Amino acid sequence: MESVENKGEGKKAEEIVRQEIYSKAVRAGKRTYFFDVKSTRNDEYYLTITESKKKFSDKGQFHYEKHKIFLYREDFEKFLEGLEEVVNYIRDNQAEYLAKNSEGKETAVDGSESGKGLNDLDFENI
Repeated sequence: MESVENKGEGKKAEEIVRQEIYSKAVRAGKRTYFFDVKSTRNDEYYLTITESKKKFSDKGQFHYEKHKIFLYREDFEKFLEGLEEVVNYIRDNQAEYLAKNSEGKETAVDGSESGKGLNDLDFENI
């Protein structure tokens, strides 16, 4: 939850509490996704999707790398259509490129390891 001190805008505490309506955390491997419903000053709901990944420094210290998307009500339908389309594409076409080997690792049809040499995308924080 956001705190008044971090905002530095002098908002009342009840306004900040009111802003967060609902939250759902999804743990997926090394990442955690947060789906948070918040409200604007006009009491209109919007969604924030946050990807959080724990990163370690060479000294063993850690921090959380976060990437955030803000999705407003007027964009829900088009966003869901696009998401559904690409998820269905992956489900329908992944079998052409990947096969699970006996160890459960994904392996490309040519025998190379899936994802080898690929880098994680780096998004700017919003």
